[in-house]
This record gives sequence, structure tokens and C-alpha cells, in this order.
Amino acid sequence: MSVLEMKVPSPGESITEVEIATWLVKDGDYVEKDQPIAEVDSDKATLELPAEQSGVITLKAEEGDVVQVGQVVCLIDMDAAKPLGNSAPAAEAPKQEEAPKAAEPTKQEAPKPAAQPAAATQTYATGAPSPAAKKILDEKGIDAGQVSGSGRDGRITKSDAELAAVPALGGNPVTATGSRSTTTTKLSVLRRKIAQRLVSVKNETAMLTTFNEVDMSEIFRLRKQYKEEFAQKHGVGLGFMSFFTKAVTRALQMYPDVNASIDGDFKVNYDFCDISIAVSGPKGLMVPVLRNAENMSFASVEANIKDLATKVRDGKITVDEMTGGTFTITNGGTFGSMMSTPIINPPQSAILGMHNIIQRPVAVDGQVVIRPMMYVAMSYDHRIIDGKESVGFLVAVKEAIDNPVGILMNGDERKGLGL
Repeated sequence: MSVLEMKVPSPGESITEVEIATWLVKDGDYVEKDQPIAEVDSDKATLELPAEQSGVITLKAEEGDVVQVGQVVCLIDMDAAKPLGNSAPAAEAPKQEEAPKAAEPTKQEAPKPAAQPAAATQTYATGAPSPAAKKILDEKGIDAGQVSGSGRDGRITKSDAELAAVPALGGNPVTATGSRSTTTTKLSVLRRKIAQRLVSVKNETAMLTTFNEVDMSEIFRLRKQYKEEFAQKHGVGLGFMSFFTKAVTRALQMYPDVNASIDGDFKVNYDFCDISIAVSGPKGLMVPVLRNAENMSFASVEANIKDLATKVRDGKITVDEMTGGTFTITNGGTFGSMMSTPIINPPQSAILGMHNIIQRPVAVDGQVVIRPMMYVAMSYDHRIIDGKESVGFLVAVKEAIDNPVGILMNGDERKGLGL
């Protein structure tokens, strides 16, 4: 018998273990080569594990198990014959014929028990109170037979006794009418790593946040005027993220300390702008990276963001596509956030938070006008970025958003949009 041992492949550099998030097949199933058989979580991404050969699979790990890279997680019997498509229904046919015969006697015997009507009319539990519950009931002079128990076999718990004691104290009883169940779920490796990193940011950086607001009028005009033409020529929509990405890369070149990180006692400055774009996916927030975004056109930014966002939502994003990044942009406005203090994505030193767009009255040339306004926030590590640089950076972003044609397109909007 030829049996293949399937081992956990390395998802990326520095990753030594993964967690079996979900088995997509059952023990004993026949799998085809390259068929996804499991989803595994690393501390950076969720990846699919494809079958290396066709055959019958034997699982060697349970969902939730943490396994080392290179560890055997399943066996595939490559000599096993593929089951015929009609074999399963044939095996189930006798069961379907015998079922009615076995069911008839039970229907005739069902009325015989006489205990059910008495149980249906019983109001209170027959279980004894726990010691703690008995003490409360005795203190309040409450008969245990008048208390409904929620414990096993009708046992009266301490909380049952406390609830029953409310009327005795002269108050109003609190009655729960809906479900009060709880569900405990183990956090995935990815979620635990995110939690660890976020806590470390709060504890290990001198994080501050500065705020400003931007006028989205010109961007609204450009999108409305060139939306269809831009989509026809480039095959992608003209969104807000391309304007903010271009504004950020310009500001990073103006304020290089914002495009830096700390490595021990050293500051590392980057001469490129790798922009991490926060994208919400089924496994949580991911931050795929636009490499050398400073050299991208509006169309290139939109196309790359669309491709990366699709991969995140389909669970096909790779570790390499999320590794690195010198600055992050996150858009809480898509969920309705008006204001927030975004948390730094380590080892980066700053992050820009976008928010929702609200029509607000503002003063323009001495006149009150209604404009689509957005609050923006930049959180930064004060260890290497001073207030002057942080405020200057955010003002530079504001200037580019308020006047995208003059600053981001050199005065020629059609040429700037590649039309």
C-alpha cells in the first residue's frame, strides 16, 4: 500500500507552528489532488492546505491542534480506489425501506406511559437546594418547594435562591425571558498574535494621536466627473484610497522620520513607501502591502488594492503579501466611525485613520457653506517622531486631499488620472 505522509509546509520565514483551524474533509474521505483539505492559521495569515495526491485520507490532528511546521497531519492512501458516484445511494436504500416498519410499533406504544401528563403540570423543581441556596432560602423564610431550580436534575442553585429572594426583600423580581446561554471559543493563532502585538504597542511605544479634517469636495467632483471614463479605461473604479495613498506617499517623502522604525538603539529610515492597507476579512483585519506605492499611478493603486482585498476576503492572501510595510492606512469610515485613535501597526511608527464623510457647515472665504468633511487621525510613536513632524505630515495630507488637482496631479486632472 502506497501511503503519503502530508506534512505542514512552511507558510513563511520565521513561522515555526500553525493551528489546524478547520478540516474541510472527514476522516476516510476520498480526496483529489490539489483539493483543499484544511485551513491552517499562522500568526500572520490563514492558509489553505491542498492535498498532495489523490486517495483516501486519514486525519492525524484535530481542529484546534497547534502543530509544528514539518509535522505529519494526515495520511493519504494513494492505492485506494475512487468510490463510484452511485455507491452511496445504493447502501442507503435498505435503510429507507426498513424505517417505516420499525416506526409503526413505536407510534402504537407512545400513548401507554401515564407519567407524562403529571410531569407537564408540575410547576416547581423537585431538586434539593445547594447548601448556599438553602442558607439564603432559610434566611428569607422561603419554601424550597416554591422555587424553580435551574441546576442539574432541578437542583436549586445559589442564583435561583437569590432571584427568589428579590420579592421577599420588597423589590420587583427580574425575569429573564430570552436565551442566557454563553459560548466559549478558543481564539485562533492569528487573533492571539494580533492581540499580543496590539498590547505590546500600547506598552512599548510612546503613542500619541493628532487630528485634522479634510474637505472631500474636490475628490467628490473628480470621481463624479471621471468615474465612468476611468473605469472603462483602467478596468477599476476610482475610489478614495488612491487619493489618500498618493497624499500619504507625498507626505512621507516630505517628512522622512514618519517613514521610519526603531530597531533597538537605532532608527531605520526607508527610501521607499510600502503602504499597508487595512482590509477587513472573515478572519479579522489584515494589512496587505502596496510595494513602492510612491511610484504607482491612481489606476495602479486602485487595481492593486482591489486584488489584495479580494485575496483577503477569499482567504488566499499570502504571508509575503502582508509582510513589511512602512506606514499603514486604515478606513474606519466604511463602518460608520466618525473619530478614532488608530493603533500603530508594529514595527511601523505611524498610522493614518480615515473616518466617515459628513456634510457639515464650514467657513469658506468668510461664508458658511455645506461641504463633505472627514476627520483624519494620525497615531505616531513619539520616540522618533516629534510633534512638529506629526502635525506637519497630517497637514501635508490635508493639503493634498483639499487640492488634489494642484498638488497630486500637477494641475492636469485628466493626465493625472491617466485619461
